[in-house]
Amino acid sequence: MVKEGCIEKVIFKNEENGYAVFTVNSEDGEDIFVGTLHGVSEGIYISAEGEYVTHPQYDLQFKFSSCEIKMPEDSISIERYLGSGIIKGVGEALAKRIVRKFKTDSLRILEEEPERLAEIKGISERKAREIAISYNEKKEMQDAVIFLTGYGISVNLAVRIFNEYGNNMYEIIRTNPYKVAEDIAGIGFKTADEIAEKIGISRDSDFRVRAAVLYTLSGTNRLGHMYLPKQMLVQKTCSLLTEVTAPFDEVLEESVANQMIELQMSGKIVVKQMQEAVQPDGETGNAEAEQVTAVYTAANYFLEMNSARLLCNLDIKMSDRTVAFDRIHPISAIGEEFSLDEKQRQAIMQAVGHGVTVITGGPGTGKTTTIHALIRVFESMKKSIMLAAPTGRAAKRITEATGYTAQTIHRMLELTGGAVSDGEEPAYRFLRNASNPLETDVIIIDEMSMVDSGIFYNLLQAVMPGTRLILVGDSNQLPSVGPGNVLKDIIASNVFSVTVLDKIFRQGQGSDIITNAHMIHAGKHPEIKNTGQDFFYIPRSRSADIIAELERLITKKLPEYFGVDAMSIQVLTPMRKYELGVENLNQKLQEILNPGTGQKPERERGDIIFRQHDKVMQIRNNYKLEWKIMEENGRFIREEGIGVFNGDVGCIKEIDDFDQKVVVEFEDGRLVSYPYSQLDELEHAYAITIHKAQGSEYPVVILPLWNGPAKLLTRNLLYTAITRAKMGVVIVGNLSMLGAMIDNISEQKRFTTFARRIREIRGVEEP
Repeated sequence: MVKEGCIEKVIFKNEENGYAVFTVNSEDGEDIFVGTLHGVSEGIYISAEGEYVTHPQYDLQFKFSSCEIKMPEDSISIERYLGSGIIKGVGEALAKRIVRKFKTDSLRILEEEPERLAEIKGISERKAREIAISYNEKKEMQDAVIFLTGYGISVNLAVRIFNEYGNNMYEIIRTNPYKVAEDIAGIGFKTADEIAEKIGISRDSDFRVRAAVLYTLSGTNRLGHMYLPKQMLVQKTCSLLTEVTAPFDEVLEESVANQMIELQMSGKIVVKQMQEAVQPDGETGNAEAEQVTAVYTAANYFLEMNSARLLCNLDIKMSDRTVAFDRIHPISAIGEEFSLDEKQRQAIMQAVGHGVTVITGGPGTGKTTTIHALIRVFESMKKSIMLAAPTGRAAKRITEATGYTAQTIHRMLELTGGAVSDGEEPAYRFLRNASNPLETDVIIIDEMSMVDSGIFYNLLQAVMPGTRLILVGDSNQLPSVGPGNVLKDIIASNVFSVTVLDKIFRQGQGSDIITNAHMIHAGKHPEIKNTGQDFFYIPRSRSADIIAELERLITKKLPEYFGVDAMSIQVLTPMRKYELGVENLNQKLQEILNPGTGQKPERERGDIIFRQHDKVMQIRNNYKLEWKIMEENGRFIREEGIGVFNGDVGCIKEIDDFDQKVVVEFEDGRLVSYPYSQLDELEHAYAITIHKAQGSEYPVVILPLWNGPAKLLTRNLLYTAITRAKMGVVIVGNLSMLGAMIDNISEQKRFTTFARRIREIRGVEEP
């Protein structure tokens, strides 16, 4: 038996095996369908073959053995499809009138002659246009889904591919399906490989091997690398091609090496020989030099080269003017004026006298106060100033601390949408660039440890020689989420003016947070007696007990003690998995802080339920998402733009089933509408990983510690977590883990050569 209709509601779906239960508006009314349909989604029209079965608990169901996505063809099916609510502005009654008028030609009319809808009583020309726009959006999506599911791609992934490429996806799939794996998170080489095989690309083709090399090399960006050593690249590529680990067939390794030569000749990769200092394990003293063959994507190599050139061009000698420090009275975070110490004065004099200056230091060492003093100095010199930070939260914090308006780097560079010139160019650009540089005398960037290679290059392109660039940050924090190690590499180059602030000021006196952070950085074990006012340890011996303690702390103890809202308390954890990982903790904390009442709108995606008032985070950079900031009355738009970025945190304000969207208000006031198809870009943020907390500051941080992989439990991870707290830190769990993290100084090496490129430009020998 064959039945077809529009999927109205997904009752259950298993993302792993594709088993789903959903309701379908079919010719017999509403039926419950059960079977395997990967990526099942509301609003999709399907044709399924199967039979009715009686379930002992759920009564009559249509159990299908095969199912395909298609467009409706007969009048009754078209009427059900249009009346399903999938087309904005069209309900059952209007769908009936459209089909009564145009019969089986209805969908063609909507697509090709939408103005004819106005022939129907009650439909104005404006409404006809709106209906046609909504239909064509859905039609393009439906056509894309039909096309892609033909290659075994699930509906959810098909929607993401269409959202990424639009109608360019057809050419990309047919000519280079491996590009999909490079560009879209969640689509791996295996999926692209299966598509490639279906369109006739053989598994032993040179094209497949070259695609695997580029995929492997591009994928290292997600690990922070700018290049890979050649032998490592060969091994990883062979593993990708065969889905096994070493040892590999020598013929395969030779094939990979040969295709790397082809890629080098075509200009897609760059291969460089260099001497690398290597410290033998367990030994001290002078490191040995080792010959390394570094392999870059062409984009990464020239990004480092051009960034080094631009940065060196900015580092020119400036004014010899003497600063009258007796007239500069910075204001501390607690509102008191005080004088600057020698290191801070040195930092200011270097910033006045040089085109590029770096100011670094740990918590409580006066970085923000120095920024405040710099602003006063340059204002006294009649210089225009721009103050920026990598994230909205960091920009908001420095604004509150200095009283001087800061913005994100993306907004300072005026991120905007742009026409796509070909399939390789992104659909965004910065209006501020080499042709339209920033018009200011001084640029101060705070939280520089968060800035990755890509955004730093875009910043440098927009800075004119003669503009002072001042980079401020804690080089001991975790490196940026994106590729590169910019701040550390600039310092390591030994080319620019660098001032290290190391004195703890009054705001640190009596603060166990700052004292313990400096002890941890030095490798010392702090003695936690719970006698201070801002650093506490609560012993708990099981994961379940730790979670129970989190509930007591968040709902009662900490809001009362610190006078803060429960939602502003941030749980930080080193990992995503396990009982004390982000995924499990967010599920538990949502039940505690924002439980379902039956009254709040909800939307399910996989195993996650998004609920109105949920605290959520954007988990990848999206340069296409539009945002707007409303006036206080909510009636007029004050500002609008594009771009939402990895780590941005907000609150769900609205869930709209009719328009199929979730509206999130981010901390800087930006409102963003997420179509249901893009909810995979959001996750709950009641608990977040320490990596995601970089550059942020929270009133109170809770750190649950019990156990976990050693590679995640490191000293600099602990240091970063503790320094995120402004008023209080509470560690719950196993105190011995604290000591283990302090003793674990291992850090994942990032393969970067930015410092080397800088020294090459300046003609400085390698140390």
